[in-house]
Amino acid sequence: LVVIDMQYATASRTSGLGRWLEDNGRAEEGRYRFDRIEQLLVPNIVRLLSFFREHDLHRIFLRLGGQLQGCRDLMPQIQDLEATLGNVAGNREFEILEALAPQPGEPVLTKLSSSGFTSSSLDALLRNLGVSSLVLTGVSTSQCVDLTARDAADRGYRALIVEDAVAEDRADYHAWTLEQFQRLFGRVATTDDVLAELGSPATDN
Repeated sequence: LVVIDMQYATASRTSGLGRWLEDNGRAEEGRYRFDRIEQLLVPNIVRLLSFFREHDLHRIFLRLGGQLQGCRDLMPQIQDLEATLGNVAGNREFEILEALAPQPGEPVLTKLSSSGFTSSSLDALLRNLGVSSLVLTGVSTSQCVDLTARDAADRGYRALIVEDAVAEDRADYHAWTLEQFQRLFGRVATTDDVLAELGSPATDN
């Protein structure tokens, strides 16, 4: 199970992006995103984490954020945005939502770009663990989730995006991304479907 960027920077209505939208009179632009995160993502990711923990299946958290002030260590195209959101180590925005807080023994990898494979040790960790299949959740559907999932497929992993455990700024962006992803790269399924499948005797890596 891979939980992507469920941080206060971009997954909280009251911090980071949510606070910036509110302060700039644009809160309505985030309504779909944050309603979906609060009503679907957090509860469904909690369900998935509970199952994976109960059955001792691997859980990995990815987070995007800078170690340097001004986010100078991030890819150039995202430095300004992440710095504006305060997404720097040591700030609350950098941390994963408390409701989804990693437990001891659950790796938290920090990435400097959108894809978890481009700028973190994700690939090496997965291969060391002998993992061949990934269940991907988090934000945003068309950005960090999609890029990580596509990169996984290109590296030979079986990748599945959980439709009701990922979120986007707009419903059409969300739908288009998942439609394109499942044409070639991997599967899309609901939380209920994933839990039912993982509970079958044929479940492996």
